[in-house]
Amino acid sequence: MKIANTDFGVALFTLPKALSEDFEGTIRIISEMGYKELEFFGPYDFSDEGVKKSWNQLTPLLGFSGSGYFGHPYKETREILDRYGLKAPAIHVDLQTLEKNMGQVAEAANVLGHKYVGIAMIPEEMRPDLEGYKKTIDTFNRVGASAKKYGLTFFYHNHGYGHKEMEGVVPFDLILKNTDPELVKMELDVFWFAAAGVDSKKILKENPGRFPLLHIKDMSEAKTFTGDGGNPSEWMSLFPYLTDAGDGVLDLPGILKQAKKSGVKHFFLEKDNTPEFESALMRSFNFLSKLKL
Repeated sequence: MKIANTDFGVALFTLPKALSEDFEGTIRIISEMGYKELEFFGPYDFSDEGVKKSWNQLTPLLGFSGSGYFGHPYKETREILDRYGLKAPAIHVDLQTLEKNMGQVAEAANVLGHKYVGIAMIPEEMRPDLEGYKKTIDTFNRVGASAKKYGLTFFYHNHGYGHKEMEGVVPFDLILKNTDPELVKMELDVFWFAAAGVDSKKILKENPGRFPLLHIKDMSEAKTFTGDGGNPSEWMSLFPYLTDAGDGVLDLPGILKQAKKSGVKHFFLEKDNTPEFESALMRSFNFLSKLKL
C-alpha cells in the first residue's frame, strides 16, 4: 500500500503570515504543491469575545494579524477552496466558543464542509490537578454531545501536558478512558507526543478508531520536556527542533503506517508559524508522497 493515495493536508497555523497577506494566493500555492485538505485555526467571527480580545493582544508578537477565514465570508472562502480543489474537514476552535456558540460554529461548518471541530489545547486553568481533568472530561462529553446534535464531531488535539502521573493516574489515559468514544475523538500530534516521551505507535495501536486526525511534524533531534510540558514556555523551548517531514528523527513511516491501520482519516502537515513555508511544505510533501507503507 502506498500512502501516496492519502490526501495529505496542511494545518494552516503553519503559514498564518502568508495567509494574512494573500489568502487566495497562498491557498493556490498549497493546492499546486499537491495538498488536498486544510485545517483552519481560530479565532473566527463567531468566536467568544474574550478569546478574540486575547488573540488580538497576542498576534503582534507573532508577526501576523489574520486568523479564522482571514476576513473572507463563508461563501467566498468555500468558493476559493473549490476553485483550487481543496477541502477543509477540520477546524480548531476554542473551548469557550464550542460551549457557547455551537450553532454558529455549525453554520460555518455547513457552508465550508467542516466535519470535525476541536480544540488545540485544554486551557491551563482547567488542568491544575486531577480534579480539574475530571471536570474537563465532563465538559468534553457535554461539548461532544452538543456537536453531534449539529452533525459534527468534537475532537481534542494533544499538547505536551497530561502525560505525567497525578495522584497515580496519567491524565491523558483518564481522558481516553472516561470520554465517550462516540462523542469525543482525538487528533494525535506526533511532535508533542515525542516531547512528552509518549510512543505514538503504541497509542494508535491500542486505540483503533479513536484518532481520526493526525498532525505530521518532525523533530531535528530527540528532545523531551524538562518539566511536565504544561506551560507555553516549555512548548516554545522546543520550537527550534521542528523540522520538515523526513528531515528529523521521528519514525514517520512507522507512525503513519500504524495510523492508517488504526483508522486515521486526515493527515495534516504542521510546522508552526514557519517563516519559510513554501520550502517546508514542498520538502515535506516530496517525502510524504514517496513513502511506501
